[in-house]
Amino acid sequence: MRKLKITELNRLTPEAFKESRKIPLIVVLDHVRSLNNVGSVFRTSDAFRVEAIYLCGITACPPHAEIHKTALGAEETIDWKYFNDTLEAVENLRQMGYTICAIEQAEGSVMLDKLLLDKTKKYAVILGNEVKGVQQTVVDKCDMCIEIPQYGTKHSLNVSVTAGIVIWDFFKQLTIDR
Repeated sequence: MRKLKITELNRLTPEAFKESRKIPLIVVLDHVRSLNNVGSVFRTSDAFRVEAIYLCGITACPPHAEIHKTALGAEETIDWKYFNDTLEAVENLRQMGYTICAIEQAEGSVMLDKLLLDKTKKYAVILGNEVKGVQQTVVDKCDMCIEIPQYGTKHSLNVSVTAGIVIWDFFKQLTIDR
């Protein structure tokens, strides 16, 4: 095997990416404090053609050097919007017809490996603060909670790792063409 050169990866230009078909998914960051996590979510969202990212509360916004460090320019290709209050973002998404899903360990949550998505619907996933998770007031307004099954002693994943797992699963289920 030979590693591919960067010129062999058939990357989209930023202009082609902006025009490309996106999966019907908006990622909402609810008071995510780490700029590295924010940048990582931008980069993963670019990789899987997420429609947009909503940054809420204390979550930092581009342009910012610490976000750019992990986003590597994805903060310029992914559409994003800032909301002071996550509940305002949820209301905005509801008005646009999105099914709203908190990624949280909660009573009655659906395990990610059992989740079946409807390709005719639009989805939003809310990822919470690194310590406190998704605010309970936000969980209360969601259509469902999705939980990543975990089998070790630590029932907690880094928010950017969680984003990667969840976005990949949504991509696999919602993508018609690649």
